[in-house]
Amino acid sequence: MLASTSAIHDFNSMVIIPCSLKTLALIANSIQSNLLTRTALNFLRLRKPLILVIRETPITTLDLLNMLKASVAGSIIFPASPAFYNDPKNVRDVVDYVVGKILDLLNIRNNLYRRWDNAEPTRGRYLCAQFFGQECL
Repeated sequence: MLASTSAIHDFNSMVIIPCSLKTLALIANSIQSNLLTRTALNFLRLRKPLILVIRETPITTLDLLNMLKASVAGSIIFPASPAFYNDPKNVRDVVDYVVGKILDLLNIRNNLYRRWDNAEPTRGRYLCAQFFGQECL
């Protein structure tokens, strides 16, 4: 049973996706009210990677404090925020980026998204001009 630290030795890491702000708060405050939070806290006890993929916005100061507490305890806080340097064409590209980054954190090789390459041109300057009416540095 995953609720016991003696049972999770066969697992290398845990990902909670999506992680609601309620679940984040329970973990950050060490409240073991359900199997999910008890298991997450067991991963932290054993110093195994716990990735919390935060789904909600906007974020309040209390949410930030809970993220800080969870991070100090050993969690990796991963907002489900897509990048746009890879020029996504559809929703699948956006999802693949987020999933690919999570797999990277787990050391699982993948080709779900295009990694940053300084040699390739980006649309950053174009986006700045589009949004702010001027070219960004």
